[in-house]
Amino acid sequence: MLKEFRYTGTNQVGKPVHGVVLARNKSNAKKLIRETEIKQNITVNQIDQKTNFIYKIRLPSGKKVKGKQVAFSKVELAQALARIGYTNAKIEPVIFDFQSKPSFANILMFVNLSSFLLKEQMSYDKILRMLAEEETNPTLKATLKKIESELKKGQEGTEVFNRYADVFGKFPAYMLGLATKSGNMAEVYDATAKFMERDMEYKKSMKQALMTPLFTVLAMIAAVLYYIISIFPTTAQLFIKSGVDVPPMTAATLRMSDFFAANWWWMALMVIIPIIGLVLWWRTPDGRVWRDAMIIKLPVIGKLLHKSSIEIFCRVFAAIYSGAENNIETIQASAEACRNAYMEKNIKEITIPLMLKEGMSLVPALTAAKVFNQTTLSRFKTGSETGNVLTAAQQIAKFYEKETTYKMQNLIASIQTLIGAFIGIVITALTVVSAEIATVSPKTPGM
Repeated sequence: MLKEFRYTGTNQVGKPVHGVVLARNKSNAKKLIRETEIKQNITVNQIDQKTNFIYKIRLPSGKKVKGKQVAFSKVELAQALARIGYTNAKIEPVIFDFQSKPSFANILMFVNLSSFLLKEQMSYDKILRMLAEEETNPTLKATLKKIESELKKGQEGTEVFNRYADVFGKFPAYMLGLATKSGNMAEVYDATAKFMERDMEYKKSMKQALMTPLFTVLAMIAAVLYYIISIFPTTAQLFIKSGVDVPPMTAATLRMSDFFAANWWWMALMVIIPIIGLVLWWRTPDGRVWRDAMIIKLPVIGKLLHKSSIEIFCRVFAAIYSGAENNIETIQASAEACRNAYMEKNIKEITIPLMLKEGMSLVPALTAAKVFNQTTLSRFKTGSETGNVLTAAQQIAKFYEKETTYKMQNLIASIQTLIGAFIGIVITALTVVSAEIATVSPKTPGM
């Protein structure tokens, strides 16, 4: 979360100067302030961070008043309270001042309510004030109050919202800032809410279609290995110690158990180390591009996830398209929002340079990126020829929303069925092996 830091100092002629910077921590704030010192040729003597303070006041009537307020120092807060008549305030800093990031649901609710109130012709400053008063998350509440204050001072909306991208998310912050310059704020807020909802569904689909089955299979394998290595041998060894001949499947399972028990550590490392390395690589820019390129090449699910990314691209494109054929900012923002690093890279490194440097039109430049399917390119081509690129983008987004939602639900149901079948087969196999021991009969004494 960005925090406010105030610096005070003097200029070349000895006059006091002060200012405020936003930074994630004091170290970053010092770097920013140092740059300001060099540019403005000033000397900074003190840096204060805006933090939360608890104040307690006893009124003449004997009633106690307790409150929480942010300020740069205790002295500053005491002076502010004194101006409204509270001269005997006891002020202490908040020791554990954790600022939790607002949830996705909080941000989505803010966007939806803002859209509704904008349609009701309420002024934007009143909307921010009202929603800030009703907000329960302290971070979002404080952020909305700051945004209202900064917009009132005449600051640019895009700059204001971009400063709080870590609160709203990079793309929602971009869209909300863009809305302040739009002629129809409600429409942009509606588009942002729809984007956020589809983005949430995209992530949920990814989890249900890929991550949940993967963890289910891994958990099942771990349980089977534990049974084979620890539980099953304990029972089977009782018969072996008694000199009883065990059946073939039991003997084979015991040999497998001995092998895993003796070699489990290096086998585990062979699995864990590549997974850790792969996850760490996926966090790098090149790794994300490779991962997303492989995802859209997966059979069945890859096509659906690819179409979901195209849908998000077209939805964002339609929301901020201004009608210019070479609307580079629109294409770049849409690429960053599509949730596929491979598509984003190709669009930024192929499509945009072709349009800027060679003057290529929209459709040929999108085709050159080789990340859009033929249906999408055909619709964009028709829209470009008829002058309805915006309509074409909206149609693509709506079509793929319905198609991917329906097919993804069916795919998830099929995957769950396969996982259920896999678990059933494994449990049956374990039951057969375990039941075989029941057929073993100890030798009768004297035989």
